Amino acid sequence: MPHALAFSPHLDDAAFSCGGTLARLAQAGWEVTVCTVFTRSVPNPTGFALACQTDKGLGPEVDYMALRRVEDRSACAALGARPLWLDWPEAPHRGYHTAAALFGAPHDADPVPALPDRQADLLLAPQAVGGHVDHVLLARALRNETRPILWWTDFPYAARPDAARPVDLSALPEHGVLGDAPARLAACAAYSTQIGYQFGSMAGLRAALAQAGSLESFRGHALPAVLQ
Repeated sequence: MPHALAFSPHLDDAAFSCGGTLARLAQAGWEVTVCTVFTRSVPNPTGFALACQTDKGLGPEVDYMALRRVEDRSACAALGARPLWLDWPEAPHRGYHTAAALFGAPHDADPVPALPDRQADLLLAPQAVGGHVDHVLLARALRNETRPILWWTDFPYAARPDAARPVDLSALPEHGVLGDAPARLAACAAYSTQIGYQFGSMAGLRAALAQAGSLESFRGHALPAVLQ
């Protein structure tokens, strides 16, 4: 059985950006794993890190990342994938103390995350469109990867006309995949803590996905036959 391994910075990025493609691979008989890098629970958050959960209506007593991992399990089930969670803390817990800092240059002392070297026939990873530091660090960690990679276009960041592109992948060929739109919507909807913050409401999510269309955009390796 062929294996697709998607490396996602956060617990939603893969589903938001290429959930329809992941669902199609699973439907074609591929084993699909979504490996999310920054998922560590950090007890007793303070300052900006705490604000990142309270602005979503979650009190300081809530284990925010544990809640998000539960959401991710449901989202992966909707895609026919299995989740894998790495134990790295998100940027607000690594010294990025403002929203602007999240989209600035990565700190020199910020380590590039170590990724599992699991057998896979195809990797999927973010182009880091939008410039979020966690996306940039993950893209950098995979730049020298020798296995075939499809670099997805980060949604919803890519929908913004001024979205930064700090990782230059423009030399790679571009591909479009007609994804399974209902599966992608179902997976995105599973991240209920993020819907209001990112899209305003479920109606906003549906509208954003409808505007983006079912064609999911990638750069990199040639598409496997099942996606052509």
